[in-house]
Amino acid sequence: MDSLLHYLRLLYSSDGLKQLIESIGPNLFCAIVCGIIFVETGLFVGFFLPGDSLLVTAGIFAGQKVVPLYWLLFPGIVCAIVGDQLGYWIGRRAGPALYKREDSFLFRRSHLQRAHDFYEKYGGRAIILARFVPIVRTFCPPVAGAAGMPYPRYLMFDIFGGTFWVGTMIVGGYVAGSRIPNIGKYLHFVIGGIILLSILPPIIGILRSRRAPANP
Repeated sequence: MDSLLHYLRLLYSSDGLKQLIESIGPNLFCAIVCGIIFVETGLFVGFFLPGDSLLVTAGIFAGQKVVPLYWLLFPGIVCAIVGDQLGYWIGRRAGPALYKREDSFLFRRSHLQRAHDFYEKYGGRAIILARFVPIVRTFCPPVAGAAGMPYPRYLMFDIFGGTFWVGTMIVGGYVAGSRIPNIGKYLHFVIGGIILLSILPPIIGILRSRRAPANP
């Protein structure tokens, strides 16, 4: 319990996070980041994981030379793409059965329907755009698979989307970490801002749907 409380205290400060990374090693830290990205994009259980803020935070520490940039960037892109491939084939094999599945801790049909509406609205572009929308990025690949989107076309969009998402998040954090003095002191504000920007599109969508007239 004392060790757990110690690590929790470390998470509340930038210096503490640096100590935590140094204690577990940059290799393991990068592996954890990449593993979280894979789970968030490939498994239903990952819909609540903080992909955007995690990538930017990792990029900030790379900019401060705490972890090597190339250990994050390229493995992160690969894990994001491979995770989406798993989600696509789950949807391709399960198909309509996904929509009949009962809600559980690991699965919400409402999330699947939200991703379906997103896919219907944007088509192939949804594979790229969904990367930047929490929850939707987890459920959009199975929706694309269930909808029978041709795999070569899906793969093309997904490679571009995964590269663009991971690249912009990590490189953006890297630039901020290397050029903004003492950004570590404001790390929690940065993370809070990223989370706010991430949840803003779903909030806007909900407000618009409530204002729209009922569809008979």
